[in-house]
Amino acid sequence: MKFTSRTLTLATLLVCSFEVSAQEALPSDPASRAADARRAAEVSDPSITETATKVLNVAKDKLGENAEAASAVAPTSKLVKKGTTKSSVSDASDPTTWGKNDVRKLGVLEVKFGGSTETIVFELFDKDAPKTVGNFTDNAASRSYNGLAFHRTIDGYLVQTGDPLSSDEGARSSWGTGGSDKEIPAEIKRPHKLGAVAMARRSDKVNPDKKSNGFQFYFVLGNMSALDGEYTVFGQVVDGLEWLERISRVPADSNDCPLERIEIKSLKVVDQVGPLNVVRQSNLGRRRLTKPDGAKSSFERFLERVW
Repeated sequence: MKFTSRTLTLATLLVCSFEVSAQEALPSDPASRAADARRAAEVSDPSITETATKVLNVAKDKLGENAEAASAVAPTSKLVKKGTTKSSVSDASDPTTWGKNDVRKLGVLEVKFGGSTETIVFELFDKDAPKTVGNFTDNAASRSYNGLAFHRTIDGYLVQTGDPLSSDEGARSSWGTGGSDKEIPAEIKRPHKLGAVAMARRSDKVNPDKKSNGFQFYFVLGNMSALDGEYTVFGQVVDGLEWLERISRVPADSNDCPLERIEIKSLKVVDQVGPLNVVRQSNLGRRRLTKPDGAKSSFERFLERVW
């Protein structure tokens, strides 16, 4: 049934694309052709849009309705209950459209979990947060992050890592408290959007200047707008967001610490010149170039999941 449904959907898209081409010449840009085909399919068969909307709404409902955001991400912070935040669509710029001479600084994070190693790529905003990015780059260059664990995972909300103490599996009770002996001045300019990368810090009570922890950082996976203006956001995920979302859903203890060890294999900072494309392997085993997931719309991500 699943194969038949996919076949019918593909047939509908192909027929609609042919009808469009009969009226006017198709654009040469592949993205524009795909968009035209999608719009034609929606007009000829409203159920396609209706089905997509229903599926997206169900996914949002699973994450829950609006909930109180955390007041801090420091070790002593009180965080919301798992799965109670509503996810939103990332507004990351499309890396496939970066100018051919543009130079972007990227963090390339390799994470070991579930018996495999996955890669997360995020852009670093060295213009908005130069001191934070400089410190982060130094940490990566000295391999300070290699071998550290993800010590906090909250479903549909965030994942956090970078604590030097997490290199010791026997010190789990202290994970989340390390790295505070090194602080970075606050550089608070950017908001907490889906896929944003930010530095953790101690609470306002002991840290009124909102200085960042010198090591710990977290990825935004839900509605964290309440933390805007409170924490330094210094990056944005451009690829691998799906792996971070999977990490956020692993079983954890009462302190939101994953029961299984999820470890940073390596973290490097590199300069990317020109547009960024990634290689994906299809279900048929074929390798193809595609946009990074951070650049895809919710509709594109939906099609990838159901196809």
